[in-house]
Amino acid sequence: MEFLVFDQTANTREIVNIEGDTLYIGRDKSACQIVLRSSFVSRRHAKVFLKGNQVFLENLSRSGLRAANRDVKAGQPVRIDFGDEIQIAQYSIAMMRPGRSAMGSEADRRELQRRLIAFEQEAHAELIDRMNLRVTGHIDKNDPRYVSQIIQNLNEILDARAEQLDEALVKHMTHMHLGRLVIAEVVRQCTGRVQTEYRTEARSTDPNMEKAITELIGDLVDMMPLLFDPLSVQDDLAVAEETYEELFDQQYGSISASLRRYIVRQVVSKDLVDIMLGLGPLQDLLEMANVSEIMVVGKDRIYVEKNGVIQATTRSFFSDEILMSVIERILTPIGRRVDQSTPLVDARLRDGSRVNIIIPPLSLVGPTVTIRKFAWIPFTIDDLIERESISEQCAEFLQGCIAARQNIIISGGTGSGKTTLLNTLSAFVRPTERIVSIEESAELQLPQPHVVSLEARPANVEGRGAYTIRDLVRNALRMRPDRIIIGEVRGGEALDMLQAMNTGHDGSLSTLHANTPTDAASRLETLVLMAVDMPVRAIREQIVSAIDVVVQLSRLSNGKRRVTHISEVLELDQETHQIRLEDIFVLRDPDQPRLRHTGYLPTFAESMIERKQLKVEMFL
Repeated sequence: MEFLVFDQTANTREIVNIEGDTLYIGRDKSACQIVLRSSFVSRRHAKVFLKGNQVFLENLSRSGLRAANRDVKAGQPVRIDFGDEIQIAQYSIAMMRPGRSAMGSEADRRELQRRLIAFEQEAHAELIDRMNLRVTGHIDKNDPRYVSQIIQNLNEILDARAEQLDEALVKHMTHMHLGRLVIAEVVRQCTGRVQTEYRTEARSTDPNMEKAITELIGDLVDMMPLLFDPLSVQDDLAVAEETYEELFDQQYGSISASLRRYIVRQVVSKDLVDIMLGLGPLQDLLEMANVSEIMVVGKDRIYVEKNGVIQATTRSFFSDEILMSVIERILTPIGRRVDQSTPLVDARLRDGSRVNIIIPPLSLVGPTVTIRKFAWIPFTIDDLIERESISEQCAEFLQGCIAARQNIIISGGTGSGKTTLLNTLSAFVRPTERIVSIEESAELQLPQPHVVSLEARPANVEGRGAYTIRDLVRNALRMRPDRIIIGEVRGGEALDMLQAMNTGHDGSLSTLHANTPTDAASRLETLVLMAVDMPVRAIREQIVSAIDVVVQLSRLSNGKRRVTHISEVLELDQETHQIRLEDIFVLRDPDQPRLRHTGYLPTFAESMIERKQLKVEMFL
């Protein structure tokens, strides 16, 4: 058996050939055939063995082990296939198919990308020297003559270096470029949204070549089994990515040499223009509809989240200096900055995306950027039902709760879908009501006409001018709201929110970080204590009288986000003096999306059934 071992931290690759039907993976050199040098790896971490014609993987430790994005539990061997990624600590291990090249397809792609980055880095260095930017350091992207000068010099450099690109690298670049355009075309046909970034005017284009590329992209997309429904865009993108590989291999031989050379020039030109004038390797990630989050860990590692699963990319920055210049381009238009005196910044981009940046000395791995992209295709409750995030029965129940003006807290961990559900439930508010929404970074997209959106503001460089969520909640009470929607309660504003809910602002909604409905109630206590020193019993009485329903979300190991509990906040237990909650719906089996009714009928159900806001059948 032959295995590729990739160390993501050191960015090194090793091919290991093993004789026999059984091998061990771990850090013990005397007992393991594949040795992983990490303190996070057990002495004997895993075993791979043949059973008939099949290969199995067994976890021998209590530490983490994943295969093909699935957790492998101790004592429960799972079957693996060629190419399945085995993840242990920072290591990725893949069993290679007999007869394949030693590096394997994924390793080949990483190696080709490394060579492409090295080529682009040399071209970029020459371009910097030609334009004397090491001295001036000035780039004026708004001057057409300056941009034209960049393109002219870049074309001359690419012409002189064309021989450095062999056939394998040309195929890799063609595959990458056409893949980007296929994704853009699927988005266009599904939603009508055009991604022009892949054909920026900053590069010289040939109309005949562009026409040939357009026809080729059209042919590739036509051969894909897609629905082209705006509600199924994420599903179509997943299908497009899956089928593109085989279709590209079929069509590559028919692509002329001249078109391949043109595509190569476009790829390198785009990448370098993005570095000079745009956001470098982040530029097109921000436009990819199937990427929900972008995570930069130093100059060498860029991760993305797709369909709830974090994946490593082959992208990287040439240097920390270029990464810092991209960070500056992100922050300058929104009037923010980051430097040694202010090494951490949390901001919102103009498109609504949230960005967090932290640099040394706080970050020990170099400049770190996290961008949670703004969802430009808002989810509806039907989307959440279709994605099995919530059952139809529970969706109807929550819709009734909104109509009946119940105060709702949406609880969950980071990335569990709290804001998405909050946005979805907010759509059920009647259009005649006045809504005041308050957020740290504005993300809500409310369809009602009478919405006042408020956003907190941090202090300026002199430490003045800050307006917190709590300041905005207090001010909202003077704005005659019918409902107050708080994007997330994370501090002393919890007290003001409870007081607002207790003083006539029924039907308010908010989100909260907690792992269970009971934890949500406890966390509210803690947050109130951050604002005022008052007896715990008084705080609990405020919570009981203010909050009606807690909706709990969880993010499962496979990346799916699901509602796991819908609970009613009842009263203070007379013996323990703890807040008593009663589950109305519970997800007992994570593999089954349907939440089961527990048999408990909430105290407000009878009046809602009488007003026809709920159907009695949903509790049967």
